[in-house]
Amino acid sequence: MALTVDGNKLPLRRKRQDGDDNGDNGDTDDNVSGKRERSEAGRLESCLDQPVDSDVHEIIKYTPSPLPAKHYDPDTTEPISSGLETLEELLLWKRSEANPFNVAAFPLAPRDPPLASSLRRTLVSHDMMGGYLDDRFVQGTTAEAPYAFYHWQHIDIFNYFTHRLVTVPPAVWTNAAHKHGVVVLGTFITEWTDGAKICEDFLKDEESYRKVADKLVQISHCYGFDGWLINIENTLSEVAVKNTPLFLRYLTDQMHERVAGSLVVWYDSVINNGHLQWQNELNQSNSMFFDACDGIFTNYNWTEQNLEWMSNYGAVQGRQADIYIGVDVFARGKVVGGKLETNKALEVIRKHNFSVAIFAPGWVYETHDDKTEFRKNQDKFWALLSDYLYVHRPLAPLPFVSSFCQGFGKASYWRGQCEAEKGWYNLSAQEIQPLYYHTELEGQGWLTSRGCPEDAWNGGSSLLLDGLIPAAHTSPVSAKVFSLNVTLASRTLLAFIYKQSTGITVSLELKTTDANTHAQDVQLTSVLPDILDEGDQLVSQFSQLCGNLNQNGWTVRCLQLELCDCVLREVYFNIQRDGEPQDTPFSCRVGEIMLLDAASLQVPQELVQGLCIYDVVWLRGAGTSPESTNPCLLLNATLHWKYPTELVRHFRVYWQRLTGPHSRILPGPLVLVGRAYSNVFRVTELAVPDAPGLLELVVEPVIRKGFSVPESHWGRRRLRYTMT
Repeated sequence: MALTVDGNKLPLRRKRQDGDDNGDNGDTDDNVSGKRERSEAGRLESCLDQPVDSDVHEIIKYTPSPLPAKHYDPDTTEPISSGLETLEELLLWKRSEANPFNVAAFPLAPRDPPLASSLRRTLVSHDMMGGYLDDRFVQGTTAEAPYAFYHWQHIDIFNYFTHRLVTVPPAVWTNAAHKHGVVVLGTFITEWTDGAKICEDFLKDEESYRKVADKLVQISHCYGFDGWLINIENTLSEVAVKNTPLFLRYLTDQMHERVAGSLVVWYDSVINNGHLQWQNELNQSNSMFFDACDGIFTNYNWTEQNLEWMSNYGAVQGRQADIYIGVDVFARGKVVGGKLETNKALEVIRKHNFSVAIFAPGWVYETHDDKTEFRKNQDKFWALLSDYLYVHRPLAPLPFVSSFCQGFGKASYWRGQCEAEKGWYNLSAQEIQPLYYHTELEGQGWLTSRGCPEDAWNGGSSLLLDGLIPAAHTSPVSAKVFSLNVTLASRTLLAFIYKQSTGITVSLELKTTDANTHAQDVQLTSVLPDILDEGDQLVSQFSQLCGNLNQNGWTVRCLQLELCDCVLREVYFNIQRDGEPQDTPFSCRVGEIMLLDAASLQVPQELVQGLCIYDVVWLRGAGTSPESTNPCLLLNATLHWKYPTELVRHFRVYWQRLTGPHSRILPGPLVLVGRAYSNVFRVTELAVPDAPGLLELVVEPVIRKGFSVPESHWGRRRLRYTMT
């Protein structure tokens, strides 16, 4: 809460600019002087002591933020992700002092096929310009042209890589990956002379390496990611290299015990005599490390002869999928493929039935000056690899819903309405992604599936299907949108929201299989759902629960499907030309698709409970109005509440002025502050009326079924503030 210190200095907010220091390098002297040591558990305990029906009363004091700079931007108090720089910092790490905002909000979704039965896997190692860029802002940030990844259906494992000693993946990446059933690995790396000293310290004996391993397990378990890439790129002494496999085995066993589905992967670097000597293959010099963990990520300078030799190497037998052949997309050194010829490397690797580790695919962003072309460049890159990648399906329960949001955009949309016309980035907002591709049709026709930020139903982008139906093409153009594994209800309601160009008709086609069939290659049955009229009872009930959906030219179509013991595997949009045969250009913008159990059309009765306010920091700043000349009073505070997160897509957080410093000021309307993707949210730089004042903070759950939750179920808490 507010602190009392000597002096009347008013700290002014400094607007964060691109290129500012990441804010994760520990406390500065100024921060330390004003810092109050208080753990997250202690702050939350104090918060929970707040009487439920009482106002929170704040006495405004302008003091330096007491929040740790490694978890909060020191200028704005925005929550940020960060890594650990030193061995001492790792060994002193405590769960009670962890960053509550960097805990993944979404558990690892099951997928089909399971990772363990995938014989040729794909790992992506995200090495992007030093890491912790726009993605470090846990609640998102304004960004005109950020980097994102959205081809999740093609990969199995995502590794967030930096050159810090311990790289903790930003929660936004873990959230996006987990929705798609993709395992997330942090990185433990030692390098150069300093790295060698660290290794000598923690690999000197069993007690030391177990302490480090225990901390890595605790960090992974706390933040909700799934394991580690271990990258030791410095020489090791005889004692240290002898203890390294023991460290790996202990770490792997502990990870498996504490984190379901976890992995520990070793990078091909040090060999069994302690020398730093990259092998570019698995052999007798490094197999001792491979045997102690879940896999090896080879260096990049391999040749096909390395792969041929490994195919007959005894240590490989039965574990071929655990060998990830490294591919540097930047093509540094003497490598196969790379850049827009990365597909050549994958062709050779798959020929010999190995897994692949694609390093730094952000090349498509970093090396292209025009960042506005990022989507085009990214889609081109992954399309070139598609013949050597394998689609896996998230096992999604009903209700299934996706608005195709990629986690960034030029504007922010809600139910077809533009809420804010500014660039933004928050991968936690990313929803289950469709298939993106370009297909040539007979007769010089074509079809493209791509994300488009120009208009959206929810979030920052929609799915745009566009192309040309050639005159000779009489059957519908079939656009495959999803590969899924969704168990259907006996009566399933489908709703899809779209805009289409004139001269075409759009229909939905589903492909299903028997729910009791577990084989991978199964015969799929094509099903055309029944279109429901607007007057249908089911449609009326759905519309009443959702509220008005027909806005800004969007069409809402409801269908139903009556099947028993069936699993949905594929979703298609069929696009048919109206009228006489002729070359017909078309576009269909899909805003959202939803599948619901028709027997569960009711709003959950859960209430947002226990909304509390803590870690309040007051600042003076310029505010949001361009014509404002006087510094505004800025509120910064953390909100925490209870609500079943499995029911929601996100929460909408609002504030409302109840009274101001003058009695003639009337209560104001609800104003949107932002979206939360977990039960904790940091209000930052909110311009409020000068003291004395009374305002209310409000939390609305947006449930996955799409139904409007009555205001009586929202969370509310009033904050009264005065000067001394």
